[in-house]
Amino acid sequence: MSVEPISLHQNLTPPEEILSKLFRPTGVDGVHLRTGAYEDVVEALSRFISGMRPAGAEVYRFPPVVSRKLIEKSGYLKSFPNLLGCVCALSGDEAHIEGAVERFLAGGDAWTRDAEATELLLAPAACYPVYEIASRQGTPPAGGFLYDVASDCFRREPSKNIDRLQSFRMREFVAVGAPEDIREFRDHWMARAPEIAGALGVSHRLEAASDPFFGRAGQMVSRYQVAQSLKFEMLIPVRSAEQPTACMSFNYHREHFGEVWGINTQAGEPAHTACVAFGMDRLAVAMFAAHGVAVANWPDSVKASLAL
Repeated sequence: MSVEPISLHQNLTPPEEILSKLFRPTGVDGVHLRTGAYEDVVEALSRFISGMRPAGAEVYRFPPVVSRKLIEKSGYLKSFPNLLGCVCALSGDEAHIEGAVERFLAGGDAWTRDAEATELLLAPAACYPVYEIASRQGTPPAGGFLYDVASDCFRREPSKNIDRLQSFRMREFVAVGAPEDIREFRDHWMARAPEIAGALGVSHRLEAASDPFFGRAGQMVSRYQVAQSLKFEMLIPVRSAEQPTACMSFNYHREHFGEVWGINTQAGEPAHTACVAFGMDRLAVAMFAAHGVAVANWPDSVKASLAL
């Protein structure tokens, strides 16, 4: 697919203004309280995306936590261990827990040494639970299994930048099936990128990309991902026109999840999978950066697209 030439907004709303008008601080980098004005746009964006839902797609809304075993089996721990957040809890008998509380009351944070890892992790992406669901549904039909999934997600990468949150929302359309069906699914959504950007009134370009795989071995995987055109991102100016932000991604996983979860095609081969991911908070912030913090002053065409 050819890359769209970029046409950039020259007057972006400063990130500091977006933060001060639409968020409230929590004292933790990359974690913000969200105002009603901001959430109105996120909810409108969600409705807009729902209007594009693939016909026949099953809808799932996942909790912000996933089982540790699921993430281990999926390969995320091997690929991105530095981004994972583990849910820990105080356990043991009453005396043990009271001892931890007493150490806290005496000053300091020594009580956290008594917290133990549970069977849960914070969800690093919205799609991971859906492959196990697909594995229970048998052989994908012609056109593949289609899903619309969403989740609150977490990745441990503290940043003060408004476009790189630790806690964020992700929406995904996912396809599981024969290779030709999955490639067609991914290419279809890449072709719709200009339409989506146009409806939101944001400048953009599509660019080949790679995931932030961990370590030296991960660098080789990243190069392979780019060389094989497995991942593309829709970049939109948020903090600057020179370094636009990845707000959507178009991902072709090939047979990885099919092999992991034992999902086979009608031909008896491991199923392929792909997803188109909408970064809900990044897309919302991109619109505020492009159009200003007052939604009433946004272009009429954008307000009409989002029914605002």
